[in-house]
Amino acid sequence: MSLLEKYTKGWSFRTNKPSFGEGDEISVFITEIDGETPIARIGDSKLRVHNAPGNLVDKRVLLRVTEFDESEHVGEAEYVETVGESAF
Repeated sequence: MSLLEKYTKGWSFRTNKPSFGEGDEISVFITEIDGETPIARIGDSKLRVHNAPGNLVDKRVLLRVTEFDESEHVGEAEYVETVGESAF
């Protein structure tokens, strides 16, 4: 193993289109409301949140992914709990 390989071992690049699997639990910010459905954007990926209470924009929530289309980078998630608020 070269010095460069040793130095960079374990490194990976982040993507602007992360993928999620069914059942994944993630902590994210709700960024907008589409009609009555809260939306969480993670990079260019978008999750529509079902069964969520109102007034969640700019709050950090825990979500459980119920489905995700990797080709379109959109999915559905269900609200688990509110974790915190934005510092803004």
